[in-house]
Amino acid sequence: MKYQDYYQILGVPRQADESEIKKAYRKLARKYHPDMNQAADSEEKFKQVNEAYEVLKDSDKRQAYDRFGADWKHGQQFEGAGAGGFGRGAYSGEGDFSDFFESMFGGGFQHAGGSPFGPGRQRARARPRRGADLQLKLDITVEEAYNGGSKTIQFARASGSSEMKKLKINIPKGVKIGQKMRLARQGQASPGGGEPGDLLLEMNILPHRLFRLEDRDVILRLPLTPWEAALGSSLKVPTLAGSVELKIKPGMQSGQKMRLKGKGMPGPPAGDQIVEILIHAPPASSDAETQFYRDMEARFSFNPRSF
Repeated sequence: MKYQDYYQILGVPRQADESEIKKAYRKLARKYHPDMNQAADSEEKFKQVNEAYEVLKDSDKRQAYDRFGADWKHGQQFEGAGAGGFGRGAYSGEGDFSDFFESMFGGGFQHAGGSPFGPGRQRARARPRRGADLQLKLDITVEEAYNGGSKTIQFARASGSSEMKKLKINIPKGVKIGQKMRLARQGQASPGGGEPGDLLLEMNILPHRLFRLEDRDVILRLPLTPWEAALGSSLKVPTLAGSVELKIKPGMQSGQKMRLKGKGMPGPPAGDQIVEILIHAPPASSDAETQFYRDMEARFSFNPRSF
């Protein structure tokens, strides 16, 4: 038979100890295993790695190999189970290879016919395919995004199915529009009995009657009367954490903005609340009110149209 340098195949020096040989074998067996490598020569390399390991891991066989080289079995066939040959479990196309491989790697590989390269040179049987991931948009309120907390959702795990699944989830504080949550093994079932896919939830924050979100900042449009803006005032304004007192300086103009530090959405760092001033003039709905505006017109020379 053709001489093969088992040390070279495993990539270890001739003086390598048992732990070095085992470590090299584990690395190469995973690299060339048909479940992990679809290259055309992976089968042959995988066989060579197992052949080398079966000799070098056994002190008697290794001693004979080091002494006699290719003739270390003294004329016995490589596949023999007699003196100097492989017993059951060796990678020679005989015995239960899956038991041998699982003893090395703790299971996880299954093979048709007990050997991936036994009768008919059958390839390793693939694991059941994982189920598909399921992607859903989850509508939440601005308050839910701000506070976080648990929420129960209901969804169909398969397209066209009427069977609904209920699931309790935990929404982190300060989630943003478009942010995704991955829930492991809550997606579609595997058709072959394998592991289910994941559920990907994309956050969709619904419009709010008061607040608008810009990244982590919260925008509030604050209406003021002309006299509140002109004379200044102190007002309570809403935030997502509750009302706060806001001091309006005299002479405030429509469109000006005030910043409430740290009153936006939670997060590293927390956003701010931006208060945008809007001056609303009351309608003149009576003769007295109309006359009041005419008096203002006569008293003020103010013209906002500088152009």
